[in-house]
Amino acid sequence: MRRWLIWLPLGLFAVFFAVLANGLFRPADRTIRSAMVGKPLPNFALPALLPGKPGLTSADLKGATPRIVNIFASWCVPCAAEAPQLARLKAMGLAIDAIAIRDTAPDIARFLADNGDPFDRLGDDRDASVQLALGSSGVPETFVVGRDGKILMQHVGEIRADDVARIAAMARARR
Repeated sequence: MRRWLIWLPLGLFAVFFAVLANGLFRPADRTIRSAMVGKPLPNFALPALLPGKPGLTSADLKGATPRIVNIFASWCVPCAAEAPQLARLKAMGLAIDAIAIRDTAPDIARFLADNGDPFDRLGDDRDASVQLALGSSGVPETFVVGRDGKILMQHVGEIRADDVARIAAMARARR
């Protein structure tokens, strides 16, 4: 019995190491289930932030085709990293609108000049009230909104290359 007690700490360490290694090497599920999926958009009206680009209202998101709504900010590094994927979605013929969070017109104009501008409309959410009403907790986040104004999907974090097909399929499936 005493011999087992001598090896007990090593055994416990081995079990701890196996659990830790499993957590490190198994890819995490990045899917976050949103309570807003399947529900109608909250009513909102955001003013335009840049000249020549209209603001965004909840009524603008109801219509003939589903729309993608991207919540971003000029100060957000992952927002710049996802810009090529947004350009790919736009090139696929999908309609993309944006909500800028706690930002200024000069900073947004510079961001769009540097990273591309795939957005049809751009709303100014200075106090992040619309962001919070959508159930978004950070930037970037992307929503697919159906023709009826219901949220079909919420993607938390930057859009990566392997996310584009899934987002495009969701936006096209509801046409």
